[in-house]
Amino acid sequence: MNYQSIRLTRDSAQVARLTLARPEIQNALSLEVTRELRHALAEVAADDQVRALVLTGEGKSFCAGGDLKWMQTVLSQSRDQRIADSRPLADLFYEFDHLPKVVIGRINGPATGGGFGLTCICDVVVASSTARFSLTEARLGLVPANIGPYVARRLGLARARRYGLTTQFIDAAQAERIGLADRVVAPEELDRAVAEELDLVLSLPVSSIAATKKLFNDVIGRPPRECMDYTAALLADAWERPDAAEGIAAFLGKRAPSWKVTTG
Repeated sequence: MNYQSIRLTRDSAQVARLTLARPEIQNALSLEVTRELRHALAEVAADDQVRALVLTGEGKSFCAGGDLKWMQTVLSQSRDQRIADSRPLADLFYEFDHLPKVVIGRINGPATGGGFGLTCICDVVVASSTARFSLTEARLGLVPANIGPYVARRLGLARARRYGLTTQFIDAAQAERIGLADRVVAPEELDRAVAEELDLVLSLPVSSIAATKKLFNDVIGRPPRECMDYTAALLADAWERPDAAEGIAAFLGKRAPSWKVTTG
């Protein structure tokens, strides 16, 4: 696919980088951007070598949420069309959330509305000290609908209500305190901090990354007793993969493991 609004590149065979590339409108989202992002995610998901995806924005902003020109066209649509057009965006967030790779958010600037939601679906969030965050939908008479499940899960219900109902801005330091960001660094240190997180990820096998991410998605909100059969089977599956034998042998041999590129 010839991408117009995003860039999908490789830092290495094991690291992909997805950049929102509409800096003139703060990397705002539209249906076309959504289509391109979903196509790019499918490419990354299908590549067994990739362990991590770095998500970032071009220019001074990470993502300003919905493109207002696109949103204006929604006013003239029928209810059925609005629902139909909303679904691809909901699918996008779901596909990000279930990508069998580590998603590292390189939050280079303001992240509002849908950009706030994209932050919440990242597995690791490294933010510039210049970043600011806000759930801005209520200011437009709207609701943070498609991103709501991911915001509430990341922040917890009480904080999701606070920020969704007040639309107040959160600076980077506060984002780190409430768990929206995992690390906050000076702008010039952003790439170094992302590289440090990538070093941790690249020491792990693809199979464990995918299975661990699926595990947490599957068990969240369920009583532990209901998860016992599922987790026992998942662990049995892990033992049967070559990565387990290699990992244990490497640990006992005090050497670095040699992971095979298999997802099992």
